[in-house]
Amino acid sequence: MKKILLTLIVSGGAILTCFAQSSNSSTKFSIGLDAAAPNGVASNAYSAGFGGAFKVEVPAATSLYGTFSVGYEAFFTKSELKNIGYNSSSGFVPIKAGLKNYFNESLFGEAEAGASVYTGQNGGTAFAYSVGMGYTFDGGFEIGVRYEAWQKQGTFGQAALRLGYKF
Repeated sequence: MKKILLTLIVSGGAILTCFAQSSNSSTKFSIGLDAAAPNGVASNAYSAGFGGAFKVEVPAATSLYGTFSVGYEAFFTKSELKNIGYNSSSGFVPIKAGLKNYFNESLFGEAEAGASVYTGQNGGTAFAYSVGMGYTFDGGFEIGVRYEAWQKQGTFGQAALRLGYKF
């Protein structure tokens, strides 16, 4: 799994470097907070998720950017499972690369893929993908919604809201 993560990181960096050479726009960075509602199988064990992420946007064309993001998400176990001895939360580190397209100066759509690493005992890595849209306000603040899923012997899905600041 370490080789897969290293390959994703190196590939993402190489792709973003190539994108950076194709446009005169500047690279943007953002940091944000996420709130998530687990769905599907994930909703059987978890009530909610919360976390944050750091994202880099590298210009590829006039309104298209390559993205690379890394974050941390904690999902909180439902109270009835805590009462029978399950951990109160589970942590994950999603690492993704993708594309972000601005339809106008503020409205955007985005898709990413990568890996999500479980930080708990007997942790593992799952294939991660997400699709979403959002709006960037004057001053750098942005809000976005997305569907994200992690696949490994089943799908862990979530609907998420991101509040971020781009600089």
